[in-house]
Amino acid sequence: MTTTTWPAPAKLNLFLHITGRRPGGYHDLQTVFQLIDLCDDIDIAVRADGRIERGAGPEGVAPQADLVVRAARLLQSAGGSRLGAMLSVTKRIPMGGGLGGGSSDAATVLLALNQLWGCGLSMERLAELGAQLGADVPVFVRGSSAWAEGRGEVLTPVSLPERWYVVLHPKVAVPTAPLFQAPELTRNSPPITMRGFLESGGTNAFEPVVRARYPEVDRALDWLGRFAPARLTGTGSCIFAPCLDEDAARRIAARVPAPWRAQAARGLAVSPVHERLRLGTGG
Repeated sequence: MTTTTWPAPAKLNLFLHITGRRPGGYHDLQTVFQLIDLCDDIDIAVRADGRIERGAGPEGVAPQADLVVRAARLLQSAGGSRLGAMLSVTKRIPMGGGLGGGSSDAATVLLALNQLWGCGLSMERLAELGAQLGADVPVFVRGSSAWAEGRGEVLTPVSLPERWYVVLHPKVAVPTAPLFQAPELTRNSPPITMRGFLESGGTNAFEPVVRARYPEVDRALDWLGRFAPARLTGTGSCIFAPCLDEDAARRIAARVPAPWRAQAARGLAVSPVHERLRLGTGG
């Protein structure tokens, strides 16, 4: 079997407002997704026997529960493919960090196998399949930074300034579900426009909740805030700060105290998966 390697980029939520609550516990939100060049790698080998298996994967996640396996099986059914795949995931995006690693891994599998299996499904159909796996999957399928509304699945591509970020992981995992259920979560932020975001920057509705419940994240936000405007991404635990350039981002990242970890990350206009799709399927 020939193995090809595909990137799965992380994302930042440059702001995140909850504008209402729907019946059934779902929330309406507004956010801007910024793709960054921190990536997991997905090794994919096409199998002729139709079986879908996972080799290496995220620690503590059983193969059958892994979104990459679920994505492959969903595409196999929707695309009518008789082929299978061996999948292996090299994790670099922290789990429980609000960077969308699992969703991005699933999107990369949908995009790559759609080509490798010759399914020929449209981007719209792949995004629909991705939405069945998670609200963040469609933005990774579509492969560009986006203004998002609804549950995060109503996407409008946006052009963002080229920018470098410090991304700091305080070595804490924050589960998403309890935060959405938190009674202190602000759920009635007034809707804003893209222009309003560009003028004010917005906020992250989850940040005060995470600060109160996770002291390590609170300390990390205060530390990074000494150097640049720091903000939580998604539901945490990772935080980020925009920088003037790559050198500034790397200087700040190098000063992060142990056991925290940080790195400089570049904002991306186009997902590297889409770049690979344009170049073909080579490794």
